[in-house]
Amino acid sequence: MFKLLARLALAAAAILPLAGNAQDAIKLGYAKCAHCTPLALTPANASNVKLEAIAFNTGNDVLTALLSKSIDVAQVTYLHYATALDKGFDVVAISGQINGGSQILVGNDLPLAENDWAGLKKLIAEYKAQGKPFRVAASRGNAQDIHMRGAFAKQGIDINKDVQFINIPNPSDHVQALRRGEVELICSVDPFATQIREVKAAKFFTFPYDQAAGKLTNLIVTRSDVIAGRAKGVEETVRSIIKVNKLMESDKAQFIDTIQKVTGLDKAIATGAAANLYPDYAMHRASAVAIAQMMRELKYINSDVSAAVEKNMDYRFLEAATGQPKSALGY
Repeated sequence: MFKLLARLALAAAAILPLAGNAQDAIKLGYAKCAHCTPLALTPANASNVKLEAIAFNTGNDVLTALLSKSIDVAQVTYLHYATALDKGFDVVAISGQINGGSQILVGNDLPLAENDWAGLKKLIAEYKAQGKPFRVAASRGNAQDIHMRGAFAKQGIDINKDVQFINIPNPSDHVQALRRGEVELICSVDPFATQIREVKAAKFFTFPYDQAAGKLTNLIVTRSDVIAGRAKGVEETVRSIIKVNKLMESDKAQFIDTIQKVTGLDKAIATGAAANLYPDYAMHRASAVAIAQMMRELKYINSDVSAAVEKNMDYRFLEAATGQPKSALGY
């Protein structure tokens, strides 16, 4: 993933002005997934800071922009956070955002019922016996990828030996891959997962939350230079994220409307997606370490970044914005 990030960094820098050229604004990048879309509302809910919210196609694109200093704050995933630390990049976690949003879907013709892991394992074995690859897909680098890998590992399915992994970088392409019969199973992100079900391109298999990552998905990160130079702006950005989270919890209709506006998908899809999302601005330290350890066990990262995961979680901004101690905010 990070070879790609390195190549894209220059492109991202060319597209967006450097953050240092606009000291009056904090540039906040987010991906076009259902749980990321509420960040589009942060500028209107920010006080004492000018916020600019910028939508990207994927979390990888957002992280590339952050590393190239084209944006100041980024919505990524716990997986991106651990992978960036593994590569030695300067990222500091400052807030949670919204969790959930993952679904495992299977081809309509597969003889599988919901949550039938025994049936899935039997089917994979049959494919192997016939010399056919059982193809599973996700967007590598996204939370759904690690959710699927963790769930598979817990069920005794080796993603490197038992199945063939297909990387489909843009989640909006998942529906066509299923329709064309290019994969047997996919772990997709909402609202695209719900869209796949709505148009009957595949059927629901399970929510892949029974693994070390649980439902944890989104994390808000920045760089140490942004904290050093613009600490108050970072605090106000976190405050606006918390305010938007509370709006999403209290006004589900607005949540659904925001998903619609940012993704362009219809209300039925947005409504279904919102049901699988869990606003949560806490940063879950112990679970983040467990995710990093699971990622190493799955050979997703090369080193033990447990200490760095803890060290680079800065709770000061959550504490200031909420008036609560970090012990109440996931520490």
